[in-house]
Amino acid sequence: MPKITPFLWFDTEAEEAARYYTAIFPNSKITEITHYGEGGPRPKGMVMTVVFELDGKPFVALNGGPQYSFTNAVSLLVDCADQKEIDYYWEKLTAGGKEIACGWLSDKYGLPWQIAPKDFGRFFPKDNPAKANAAMQAMMGMVKIDLAAMQKAFDEA
Repeated sequence: MPKITPFLWFDTEAEEAARYYTAIFPNSKITEITHYGEGGPRPKGMVMTVVFELDGKPFVALNGGPQYSFTNAVSLLVDCADQKEIDYYWEKLTAGGKEIACGWLSDKYGLPWQIAPKDFGRFFPKDNPAKANAAMQAMMGMVKIDLAAMQKAFDEA
């Protein structure tokens, strides 16, 4: 299968965003920065692209201008091991951004994220619709995912 790399369009904040994200996620780094040259659509010397890794996964950020912005139609999912990780990533990524609902947020650059447990599917067993429905109802009332509350709703169903 060919390599697939998320390509993120920013106005002018590509390098700032890449540095922000690589400071939040472990095993992350910036691997390359390119600049606009003569005759480009942006000023010569301005950062054009930033290639970076988040926990070893490749990303590219582009300073492409204000033509496009992020929407909730595409988000980045962070699979968290436990509530502590959910709380950590929620706090870091909502700083300057906004909380949405059901584990979704938009960071200070407008990029949508989902902060959820990596074993989220356990709350939605196909063979037990009552438990799945109880967990869904609990989640629908949340902004940040609260694993204890979801577990309680699941167990009591």
